[in-house]
Amino acid sequence: MDNIFFWIIFNVFILLLLGLDLFVFHRKAHEVKVKEALLWTLFWIVLSLGFNALIYFTEGPGPALEFLTAYLIEKSLSVDNLFVFILIFNFFKVEQKYQHNILFWGVIGALVLRGLFILVGVTLIAKFHFIIYILGAFLVYTGIKMAFTQEQEVDPKNNPLVNWASKHLRLTRTPAGGKFFVRENGKLFATPLFLVLLMVESTDVVFAADSIPAILAISKDPFIVYTSNVFALLGLRALYFALAGIMQLFHYLHYGLSFILAFIGIKLLISDFYHIDMRIALLVVGAILALSIIMSLLFPKKEEELPKANQP
Repeated sequence: MDNIFFWIIFNVFILLLLGLDLFVFHRKAHEVKVKEALLWTLFWIVLSLGFNALIYFTEGPGPALEFLTAYLIEKSLSVDNLFVFILIFNFFKVEQKYQHNILFWGVIGALVLRGLFILVGVTLIAKFHFIIYILGAFLVYTGIKMAFTQEQEVDPKNNPLVNWASKHLRLTRTPAGGKFFVRENGKLFATPLFLVLLMVESTDVVFAADSIPAILAISKDPFIVYTSNVFALLGLRALYFALAGIMQLFHYLHYGLSFILAFIGIKLLISDFYHIDMRIALLVVGAILALSIIMSLLFPKKEEELPKANQP
């Protein structure tokens, strides 16, 4: 969509929702229960599908299918990445009542960073067509690598942002009631929660390296790519609290996502001489996700193989 009106209205609407979330519904830090998380997850999914319907009636079935496929891929990749957030929170021993606030500001940073990535990606593809082959090859490589990668570990010592903050910022270990910065003796200190936020933001940059090329392979329309990312990210916090206790059970989802990335990469590589219809692409993505979830439920890991996670 080239109409600047849609961009303005959409971003104003998103800012309004974020304001209500932070200053009304979650003004006080509290532990998010599963029931509350499920209701918020349902709200974001319904809102996303409603926006998808709006695209269908204003732009037609083609852009609507692109949005739905991009949203589904981004949402699925987010589920796979949520376990890393569990590891981060466990490592830093973050109380559950403060996790929502960290994820909120993590999402804000992710929206800004991904907006920049999308703008750069769309511009480069428009000017240099050969980049689609680079993106396609990268997605195939990432998919294969993901299939053979073991479970991720969290080590702040290897995180460049955390290392920089530890060396250049004044840090305090004093409990700060969920704050990222506190004043002690007239001086400003960063709290451990700020380091957690840096970990969340930096890991999202890594996640974006997988998801943004995949979405750009689905649509070249920056509005479709951006809005599908925004809706997937906005529902990320609620999904985290809804699935935190059970997401480790979906151990085959990891392999399903690797197949999806490889499939999207191949779709991009052959796009100049063979076009895969978007409806077929959506069916393939949906079928792979459904199969990976069913396989996880039919063939669960043994109890001793399951990683420990914070229960919401």
